[in-house]
Amino acid sequence: MTVKGKAFKYGNDVDTDVIIPARHLTSADPSHLAAHCMEDIDPSFVDDVKEGDIMVGGKNFGCGSSREHAPIAIKASGISLVIADSFARIFYRNAINVGLPIMESPEAASAIGKGDEVEADFDTGMIRDLTTGQTFTAKPFPVFIKKIIDAGGLVEYTKQKSEDR
Repeated sequence: MTVKGKAFKYGNDVDTDVIIPARHLTSADPSHLAAHCMEDIDPSFVDDVKEGDIMVGGKNFGCGSSREHAPIAIKASGISLVIADSFARIFYRNAINVGLPIMESPEAASAIGKGDEVEADFDTGMIRDLTTGQTFTAKPFPVFIKKIIDAGGLVEYTKQKSEDR
């Protein structure tokens, strides 16, 4: 599967309280969370993001609390992929659990600029900055993670597996 979109770029140590501020955790509704995604560090994000766009972060993206609300907010905002130098361990797993594709590529995270048009292939791990022409690699998703993401997250994947029995 390939995704393509405009890059929203952030720095190192973007924590879950910045992704979705705690004051907005009054509802678990994805559309409510999306309406407040990134508002404390990028107030224009919710107005500018389009379905399919790509978020790029630095080191330790998603650090902080273990709430699943952060990847849900990102996914519900329309982001099709998060590329980062590295992810906080719990955020990484929560992203997979909710079906938010993520890729680790320090080179891509460093080189991709805000607003660049980016394309990524989940099967090969190839990331292309269409604005600059640069190409980067990330590890492609293992088959079992690809199945979870394709299903829309761990809950839907588990439902499908139980229906197959």
